[in-house]
Amino acid sequence: MKKVLVVAPHPDDETLGCGGTLLRHINDGDEVSWLIVTKITQAQGFSSDRVTSRASEINQVSGMYNFKSVHHAGFDSMSLDTYSKKEIVETLSGLINDVKPEIIYLPYRLDAHSDHEVVFDAVASCTKWFRYPFVKVVRAYETLSETEFGLRPEDSGFRPNLFINISEFIDKKIVIMGLYAGEMGTHPFPRSEKTIRALATLRGSASGCEAAEAFMTLKEIL
Repeated sequence: MKKVLVVAPHPDDETLGCGGTLLRHINDGDEVSWLIVTKITQAQGFSSDRVTSRASEINQVSGMYNFKSVHHAGFDSMSLDTYSKKEIVETLSGLINDVKPEIIYLPYRLDAHSDHEVVFDAVASCTKWFRYPFVKVVRAYETLSETEFGLRPEDSGFRPNLFINISEFIDKKIVIMGLYAGEMGTHPFPRSEKTIRALATLRGSASGCEAAEAFMTLKEIL
């Protein structure tokens, strides 16, 4: 049994990026925990109904996965670059130490959304072997509507070196994404059922299976 932690800048990133893989981990008997870095509030301009519905979505999604635990860092969404790096690292460090994961999934650093870059850098600071000896594997996931829209000239693109067969879990991944009200749309909107299936099919064709999710393995200690 492995302890797994998926770090999501926002609720839905975990499902878009590695939902099928998380379902496979759980099916294999691993303990999977979910760390949600940001929240939405009325102070940010969200209605009280939307704040309440987001909390309901998180509870429903957690139940669908059967996560071992869910952790909230509590930073404002779309505003991570306004916090000090020290504050974010200390908060995430405490939560990561609570879970003590062997495997961490985190967003690709050069995604279009600045929150993803901040989360990547903070989590990367929490993977040093001499301070976090339990962390053996670090994998970056690709997030539809973010990874493919990165435009930085220095970005060579998301270049996966690990493919995980999710053929048995792609349908449930899409059902879970459907729990996020307002996040899914009609193709060619990037967060659509057709697009999710297309990416899984593309990654599957690169690895010899019907559907797959792709990752960049950034660290692995055997």
